[in-house]
Amino acid sequence: MPLTIDKNTIKKFDIAGPRYTSYPTAPVWSNEVNEGVYIEKLKNLGQSDKSLSLYMHIPFCQTLCSFCGCSVVIRKREEKYGDQYLERLFKEIDLVRKYIGDKKLIKQFHWGGGTPTYLSERQIERLFNKVEENFILDFESEIAIEIDPRTIDQPKVKKLKALGFNRISMGVQDFDQKVQGAVNRVQPFEMVQDFYDYCRELKFNSVNFDLIYGLPYQTRESFMDTVEKVISLRPDRIALYSFAYVPWLRKHQNKIDRASLPSNNTKLDIFLKARSQFLEGGYQAIAMDHFALQEDELAAAFNQENLYRNFMGYTVKPADEYIGFGLTSIGFLENTYVHNVKALPQYYEALDNGHLAVERGKILSSDDQIRQWVINALMCQFQIDKKKFRESFQVEFDEYFSEEQSHIQQCTHDQLISVNEERIRSTELGKIFIRNVCMGFDFYLRDQENRPRFSKTI
Repeated sequence: MPLTIDKNTIKKFDIAGPRYTSYPTAPVWSNEVNEGVYIEKLKNLGQSDKSLSLYMHIPFCQTLCSFCGCSVVIRKREEKYGDQYLERLFKEIDLVRKYIGDKKLIKQFHWGGGTPTYLSERQIERLFNKVEENFILDFESEIAIEIDPRTIDQPKVKKLKALGFNRISMGVQDFDQKVQGAVNRVQPFEMVQDFYDYCRELKFNSVNFDLIYGLPYQTRESFMDTVEKVISLRPDRIALYSFAYVPWLRKHQNKIDRASLPSNNTKLDIFLKARSQFLEGGYQAIAMDHFALQEDELAAAFNQENLYRNFMGYTVKPADEYIGFGLTSIGFLENTYVHNVKALPQYYEALDNGHLAVERGKILSSDDQIRQWVINALMCQFQIDKKKFRESFQVEFDEYFSEEQSHIQQCTHDQLISVNEERIRSTELGKIFIRNVCMGFDFYLRDQENRPRFSKTI
């Protein structure tokens, strides 16, 4: 039976809060992490037997989608821009490999952006080969790439499959023409369907769709039409993201007419109805905003409590450490976040001078690590197992979080969670507002005066 939420509930819980793709969240990172710290972490990695996940960031897009919250660089589609970028990306790969030493095993490899398929076939192959020269790719693991259906053709898709990519993630967002026009991303259903069918013909292991709710001119009826079309194609996974309207951070979002955005009430109604349709269509809800077919490994990971959350969303965590390459990319080594610079000229200059392009990061304290564990447990499993907590940190949960007991009691009173001696579990309402539950365990949100501004929780 679909969950019914009244307007007062929406008003109470739909507040600004982090998405918790990391903890501590990026606004509290600083320049305490610099190139020297990163080099030390890479050398330590080289002395260990830890495996790796790699993320490759390609920042270029031909046009700017007005909803975009990513770090992108708008360029006409000319090979010279890709070549200039690859020149520096190769330098970064060489430096990282130098500090690590021997080749490391890669258990997960992901290309994101921007638009990775902005690169030509030749450039994609060069970059893939460069990685293979410096790391050991496990082709039985996930090798994924994000796709814009507007910037790819069948020969390029075939090249991706031949190289070894086995998962395709496609930005769909919405099929309604009025919505697409308002966000400057026109891609008819037929275009996506043709591309999807060809990916299936080539037998990629997994084809995934990204959708966004809360976009200009979206209505419950129009988005349900999109949902029905998506279910008819039957992608393996669906990410259903809330539109983060943050014009103070992304100035181009000021071009969006605020009056065209659905109300909070309508936006939540869109989400709940879409969620219900996906469940009725044979998908399993995976934590907060992801859905997967029962046979998909993400569903298996969720059911076995092995799900992980990072900057790519929910994922299976097959590796010990995480390295990001490219402009604005983020890595996580030895409980330390490493964030590359955001401006292309700075990125080029650092690597041309033989330096890694590190801008900032965060070295996690023991308290950070404990709170990261708790927030990840809530975001990924909708529960906190107090026994597992005690085994992990040699302290009782209620003792360590004595100051958070009032928050726990309030969440219980608000029917967001249920509590007993062994576990804290989110209710169906709590699953919708899980970010609100997490916020009470976020140490850095205690500073009200310097509290960063976030998007709404729904």
